[in-house]
Amino acid sequence: MKRVQRILLGVSIGIVVLVIAGQISSSRAATGKGQRAASSKKMRSMNEINATGETMASKSGAETSAPDIYSYEFKTLNGETMKLSQFKGKKIMIVNTASECGYTPQYKQLQEVSEKYKGQLVIIGFPTNDFGAQEPGSNKEIASFCQLNYGVNFPMSEKITVKGSETPAIYKWLTSKSMNGFEDSQVAWNFQKYLIDENGHLIGVFKSGIKPDDKQITTMITSKK
Repeated sequence: MKRVQRILLGVSIGIVVLVIAGQISSSRAATGKGQRAASSKKMRSMNEINATGETMASKSGAETSAPDIYSYEFKTLNGETMKLSQFKGKKIMIVNTASECGYTPQYKQLQEVSEKYKGQLVIIGFPTNDFGAQEPGSNKEIASFCQLNYGVNFPMSEKITVKGSETPAIYKWLTSKSMNGFEDSQVAWNFQKYLIDENGHLIGVFKSGIKPDDKQITTMITSKK
């Protein structure tokens, strides 16, 4: 009888040992699985952060890089090609001009501003006959008129149009936000002014009635980023 009891006791102990061992093994397996899941989740989170950071950096870069005007060029009244890239580091004022307009005396202020801010600013006139047919002359006649009446020595483009399908690339850039990154506009009349900063970015549009030496323009000419 005692022998049978000893056998049963041994069997019971063995069963208990097996149960405990099984529980320990299951616990370790669960712990390992949990750690692997946490590690995997952490890795995914880090990857998501990295991906978001790269996307935001690219987006930020795209938003801060406005298109510049330096890829454009024009022909002067004398037929010479002038590239706007040669004016990098200076502000540029672009003005559509006319010889028989009520605003024609602004040539005087344009020349004075050109001289006063020489080294900081380049003014470029673009003669056009689009408004009131107030620039009927040839390129040679325009050059003579500007020199004799106002002593103009800043660059002057050949006669152009700023309306319709024949609008030159420079004015398409000036008037289209999708190209200049600043704003859409229309040239409303003669002597409308566009101001470009030292990096070739459009920063201001001024209607005909605002004179070239107006404080809001000269302040922008002298301001530094």
